[in-house]
Amino acid sequence: MEISSPARADRVRIEPGQRHGRFRARPGQVAYGYPIGMLCAQWNIAFVPGDLNHASTFDFPVRYLDVPDVVGAQILRGDGDAFIARLIEAARRLESEGVRAITSNCGFMAVCQEEVAAAVDVPVFMSSLLQVPMLTRMVGRNQQVGVLAANSEALTESGWRAAGVADTDRPVVEGLERYDHFREVILEERGLLDLGTLTDEVVQAALNLVQREPNVGALLLECSDLPVYSQAIHDATGLPVFDWASFIDYVHRAVVPRTYAGIY
Repeated sequence: MEISSPARADRVRIEPGQRHGRFRARPGQVAYGYPIGMLCAQWNIAFVPGDLNHASTFDFPVRYLDVPDVVGAQILRGDGDAFIARLIEAARRLESEGVRAITSNCGFMAVCQEEVAAAVDVPVFMSSLLQVPMLTRMVGRNQQVGVLAANSEALTESGWRAAGVADTDRPVVEGLERYDHFREVILEERGLLDLGTLTDEVVQAALNLVQREPNVGALLLECSDLPVYSQAIHDATGLPVFDWASFIDYVHRAVVPRTYAGIY
């Protein structure tokens, strides 16, 4: 079924105290006002605050859309491009509901970036890895970007290219698949998360990376489950930590600009 996008004129902003305006209903829509839409693969993971999949992570509404038959475990094995058609259909649905930008809940959906972005008229950022080119320029030629990835073995050439990462910009990577509890929680989806144990493992992974690659100037967290641990990683390494939740905050500010007020 073809889903048409709403006219841009329908994407209005209602200011505090506004008393006037005319608004057209979107047939079949049950709620309004989601600036960010998230394409959600299916997981058996406990999502805690700070995880993209926990609603309290954000200070604004997020439209979480479960995409049927899109299996997270398969995406983590590097097979995300098998789901492009389903993701495009779901992205069009989110656009028809009025979201201002679209993201996903697995960094390995980077392989779908170009196709999904071309299918809709709102900004699309399918992976935290899209930040790599920007961060590479931020740290300069004498430093590198370090990436903590859920499964480094599945980071393919096509995935890097889809995220806009040129060969000359390739970051150094620490794969979290080597850490026992992370593997149990995220890759094996056993359904039980011990927050203390997982925090210790992720911090240790970051320390191992910067010890192995002492010229790392910034860290990027690929996985949607990792923003929970950004502060702990920063405290342990002293490095700036870029994650997917802050990326979503950044895009939100672009599509729903802040209104500034103050004395002069």
